[in-house]
Amino acid sequence: MGTIQKIKAFLHLDDTIEIGDMVENQGKIYFKYHPDFVALGLEISPFKMKLSNEILVPKEQHFEGLFGVFSDSIPDGWGRLLLDRKLLSLGLNLNDISPLDRLPYLDRNVVGAITYQPEFENDYSNAHQIDLDTIFNEIETVLSGTSEDVIDELYQLGGSSGGARPKILVGYNPKSDELMYGKCNLPDGFEHWIIKFPASNDLKDIALIEFTYNQMAKNAGIEVNEFRLFKSKTGNYFFGSKRFDRVQNQKVHLHSVCGLLHDNFRMSTLDYGHIMDCAFTLEKDFKAYEKVLRLATFNVLAHNRDDHSKNFSFLMDKNGKWNFAPAYDLTFSNSSFGFHSTTVAGESKNPTLEHLKELAKHFGVKNSTTIFDEVRSSISEFTTLGINVGITKDSLNLINESLKKISRI
Repeated sequence: MGTIQKIKAFLHLDDTIEIGDMVENQGKIYFKYHPDFVALGLEISPFKMKLSNEILVPKEQHFEGLFGVFSDSIPDGWGRLLLDRKLLSLGLNLNDISPLDRLPYLDRNVVGAITYQPEFENDYSNAHQIDLDTIFNEIETVLSGTSEDVIDELYQLGGSSGGARPKILVGYNPKSDELMYGKCNLPDGFEHWIIKFPASNDLKDIALIEFTYNQMAKNAGIEVNEFRLFKSKTGNYFFGSKRFDRVQNQKVHLHSVCGLLHDNFRMSTLDYGHIMDCAFTLEKDFKAYEKVLRLATFNVLAHNRDDHSKNFSFLMDKNGKWNFAPAYDLTFSNSSFGFHSTTVAGESKNPTLEHLKELAKHFGVKNSTTIFDEVRSSISEFTTLGINVGITKDSLNLINESLKKISRI
């Protein structure tokens, strides 16, 4: 580690295809497509890494010299914390490690359909011994900083996952209610799922809140993947969702808006209008505008302000056809300084229905009134849905206070 100079990238759809090579030289990372991949005509990152026989270098340096499509593979937040702790436990200096050094530590269960060689061999052996209470306690140990004795297990369970909240990648059998470590190829009856755990600054009933928000989003006509609550032996609840980058054991290419547009998501200048334009360009269908507008409306009216560009993605099938991915990370949330991470018609502090109407008008969305009414109607059910699932009175009051403020502006 610390000396890797060349990495090969592979795309796993129906077959395994070599995408090309990344080479580091004097602190700069160069990429070249394999000629056979160019001949396929699959644009895995059509805006920033177009097919070419030339040696390519990203213009933006948001991703430590990587192109966004490869940076999407490297976890942020919780997964990055685990990876760094893992590397430190091996006696490595993080200041000496380049992005190319990180890529080999992403196993074949990494989000999306791209893997890298040389490749980290995942030898986790406790495949049928997942206990949610134990993992919850181990996560708290990691967050408190005393983690050496549990870091290996947690790294194997969730080291390839992104996002701030701790999570694990598992196999789930809905018939037997059995959980197992989410290896790349699961046995019959098992599905690929993600289970989330509370971060240190989360509300204690965050799982119930996210479950309710997904119910509201689904009722509002927003596509969300299958979701449910997982209950531990001691009665703790954890939110889980079925992975949309897997169809059984088949991988699907996933690319975040952050990676697609080379957005610096921590200092983003993106607007929902940019995402709408991106969606139409990829899908070549006016309905793409409606899908993004509906999600923007939900995030504004439901006070989901951590709506940064890593929280929107697109999926590409084996034929190169793109679609807006199901919505994810839908919950009551704030962001830095209380602004929306993605602006709405230029407004980030207090976007209103008028800003959403401006977006709809600019992109010619003719059924915008129906979209707004359906989203508002679904959010109005928050209290009823929240009580049914067991959200605490304090959390209900806190969220309702914010929702009422938004409804008045």
